[in-house]
Amino acid sequence: MRGRNGRPVHRFPISEASNAFRRRFFPAATLGDWNDWRWQARNRVRSLAQLERIFDLSDDERAAVAHHSGSLPVGITPYYASLMARSDATEALRRTHLPVMGEYLRAPGEADDPLGEDHDTQVPGLVHRYPDRVLFLTTGFCSTYCRYCTRSRMVGEAGGEYHFSVGQWEQALAYLREHTEVRDVLLSGGDPLTIHDDKLEWLLSRLREIPHIEFVRLGSKVPVVLPMRVTKDLARMLRKHRVWLSLHFTHPNELTTEVTEACDRLADAGIPLGSQTVLLKGINDELETMKRLMHGLLMRRVKPYYIYQCDPISGSAHFRTPVEKGLEIIAGLRGHTTGYAVPTYVIDAPGGGGKIPLIPDPVVGRDGDDLLLRNFEGGVFRYPDPAGSLGADRNARGNGG
Repeated sequence: MRGRNGRPVHRFPISEASNAFRRRFFPAATLGDWNDWRWQARNRVRSLAQLERIFDLSDDERAAVAHHSGSLPVGITPYYASLMARSDATEALRRTHLPVMGEYLRAPGEADDPLGEDHDTQVPGLVHRYPDRVLFLTTGFCSTYCRYCTRSRMVGEAGGEYHFSVGQWEQALAYLREHTEVRDVLLSGGDPLTIHDDKLEWLLSRLREIPHIEFVRLGSKVPVVLPMRVTKDLARMLRKHRVWLSLHFTHPNELTTEVTEACDRLADAGIPLGSQTVLLKGINDELETMKRLMHGLLMRRVKPYYIYQCDPISGSAHFRTPVEKGLEIIAGLRGHTTGYAVPTYVIDAPGGGGKIPLIPDPVVGRDGDDLLLRNFEGGVFRYPDPAGSLGADRNARGNGG
């Protein structure tokens, strides 16, 4: 099968719902077009007129789109738009990608760069915060733009969705060659899987030429929002460079036939897959929703890795839950499902403090030489710990001992 540009298009499954969407809203697009990731990127839903052609916009959504300027534009692949509700503005995936006016309200504690990445940027696009690892921002382009994006200040810049240049990559590579303490590189952006194969392979090859770099990861939402990008050629190339992938899943409605195929291609190529999920108010902050997502990921050979507390990016208050909500979800997963389905719940500390894990505290206290621990059912159990002092400052008997 070939697309209209003459390039071969690997056969890729298409769900019945997506095919119906294609016929209705993109009737001139062939199946070859639809399955060509370049066509998907070129035909993203971006303008108010395009949105109104597909969605029954609420007054809030319409006003927010009309108000927008600068970075973090609206951009939704036709495939991902096909998963969203046409008329329900409260539907989960639609809420993550269609702006509302709350995005322009700045609450106390919010900032454009809440994690202090700019402070730890050593050369353009390279953030060196942790002792042995760096964040390498490869591009400012994403195939879709999540409204809660941590880097909303820089992605999709006006004037053509700013791409980092090869010259900037060269500066970052020179820094890495000099800093032998760096053994781990995370490629992010923007989304590195939106970079064409030859250019991405050039970068991965240069990284692999640096002897002290042992571990290369790519952070991407592309297999979720643009799954046809995962061609067999891409999977083979990523395998050759021994990379890991951190995928950004949000909701079980993303676990489609197409996404299953993308994950299968990557996993079959021997590429380790992990998932990072941002906890979002009214979207995935119910235990059963999160459990369905975690189970669905495991069935697709993706290990749930992190649940992130939503960063206090400017205009994100309508997305953020109380921290105890995340602890409640972890408590509802731990012991109630397989341990592989329980990610680590973290806060990426504002100001550059890094990721801080949070877990429900199982320590009740001590009783003599015994440490008292509460299990997932609320029962209290003794562990002999005569040399320890953990829990000594708690009133063990008053807490169920």
